[in-house]
Amino acid sequence: MKIIKSITVIILILIASICSISGISQTKIDAKTIIEKADNKRLGKTSFSTMSIKIVRPKWEREMDLKLWTKGNDYIMILITAPAREKGMAFLKRENEIYNWIPRIERSVKLPPSSMMQSWMGSDFTNDDLVKQSSMVKDYNHKLIGSEKIDGRDAYKILLEPKEEASVVWGKIEVWVDKKEFLFLKMEYYDEDGELINTLLGKNIKTMGGRTITTTLELTPANKPNNKTILEYKSIEFNQPIEDTFFSLRNLKNIK
Repeated sequence: MKIIKSITVIILILIASICSISGISQTKIDAKTIIEKADNKRLGKTSFSTMSIKIVRPKWEREMDLKLWTKGNDYIMILITAPAREKGMAFLKRENEIYNWIPRIERSVKLPPSSMMQSWMGSDFTNDDLVKQSSMVKDYNHKLIGSEKIDGRDAYKILLEPKEEASVVWGKIEVWVDKKEFLFLKMEYYDEDGELINTLLGKNIKTMGGRTITTTLELTPANKPNNKTILEYKSIEFNQPIEDTFFSLRNLKNIK
C-alpha cells in the first residue's frame, strides 16, 4: 500500500511539473512576432483605402477625405480628395524619401527627416505617423511586459525601444495588441525623456476587406486632452497588385 501511495505521489508531482512547464511555454510569446503579425494584418502586402480624418478642437472641427495606397512599409501614397481647399494635395513615401505635392504652386517638395515630428495637415498626427518613416518591426527592440484588458479584450502589452542605429522620433512606444485578432488596440508614444506625448486608440472592430480590423483610430495629445484627431476607414482592399512604379514623382502629380 505504501508503495502504491508513493507511486501515486510521484505521478502527481510529474503531472504538476508537466503542466507547469506547459504553462510556461504557452506564455513565452515572442514580442517581435506579435508586432509583425499585427503590422502585417494592418498593411497586408498592399492596400488601398478610403478614409476620413476629423480634427477636433474645443472651438472648431475640420474634416478631410483621403485615399491611401501602401506597399509594405516602403511605399505609401496619400491623396487628399476633400475639402476643396486641400483637394489634390498628395504625399509620397518611396523607401527613405518623402515628398509633398502642392497643386497650388504646382511643385513637389522633399520633406527633410527633421520634419517627421511636425503636425500632418494641422492634425495631432505627425508626418511620421502618416507616412511611417520608421518601422515598428525593424527600428525597435521588442519586449513583452504584461497582459491587460483594453475595452474588454485581452491584449499583450509590449515595450518598443529604439535600436541604437535607428533614426526614429520616439524615445519609446508602449503597445497593446489584441491576443485573438492581433490588432493594435492602444499605443502610447513617449519622448526621449520618458514623457507621454500621444495616445492612440484602435476602435470599432469590424470585418472590412476580408479582414477583421480596427476601423477607427483616435489620437489624443497628453498635454491637450480636449484635442483629438479621428481617422475612420470607409473602405479598404488588401493584396491587390500595385507596381513599384505607381509610387513615383510623376504619379504624385497626377494621382486621382
